[in-house]
Amino acid sequence: MAQAVHSLIEDIGELISLPEIVMKINEMVNSEEASATEIGRVISQDPAISTRILQVANSSMYGGQRQIDSINRAVTILGTKQIRDLVLSTSAAKVFDGIPNDVISVEDFWHHSLYCALLVRALANISNTVNPDTLFTAGLLHDIGHLVMFNRIPEQAHEAIMLTIQGEAALDLYQAERQILGFDHAEVGAELARHWHLPEILVSCIAYHHDLHASTEHIEAVAHVHIANAIASLPYSDIPAIEDLKRVSPEAWDLAHINPDSLGDAVKEAQQNIVETQRALFSDDA
Repeated sequence: MAQAVHSLIEDIGELISLPEIVMKINEMVNSEEASATEIGRVISQDPAISTRILQVANSSMYGGQRQIDSINRAVTILGTKQIRDLVLSTSAAKVFDGIPNDVISVEDFWHHSLYCALLVRALANISNTVNPDTLFTAGLLHDIGHLVMFNRIPEQAHEAIMLTIQGEAALDLYQAERQILGFDHAEVGAELARHWHLPEILVSCIAYHHDLHASTEHIEAVAHVHIANAIASLPYSDIPAIEDLKRVSPEAWDLAHINPDSLGDAVKEAQQNIVETQRALFSDDA
């Protein structure tokens, strides 16, 4: 099945490659040799990415209390790794613009993904054990494999969706995908993340957000995304009760160092920030 997943990514690779500038910034941060000034200079070469970064950096997600009016100032205040994560976040969604998809609403897809991203960032701020900006990126990209499948194998992807609705046994979508295809969207998304040379923490969060037990690295981060995705899958207006979160593995709370009683604060924070953050990330003006 690994070969099938790899073939999917090879097949779509030319259509959904990250911009060269994003790959360069990722390499610069990974090398730990480039200065903040050098990274800022490279980002500034792309006006669209620069605009989106400044919009997000000045949004309510970051408190909105200090004016960040240049990329160099953003890099200095937020740090190189946080800026790298923002660059990935502000660019990844744009990569799929115009890629045909007749299976689901792309708008609904990104709303769920962004809500999950804001939830997991809020949870990371509560637990104080993992980097909130890295987890925001992980949350935004956790279901990215769906878009590959909807484009490349739409009939099988639709069949899996229908199985969750019409099947006698109540299956989650990833379980239906495994039953029909032998793999799921998390595996596809993780393979795409590897193809893009994204940090291993992002690969792990994408790969194991449904299958916490299979994760061997970055387990705290994976547990955060696992919980956030379960919340984001519930009706949007709800502050979940613990009995509503049956998809959450019982050990996830301890692994993430999160008390379920704090979920209400995370939900409120995510919902307060979603409109402004969506405008910053997805606006055609940027």
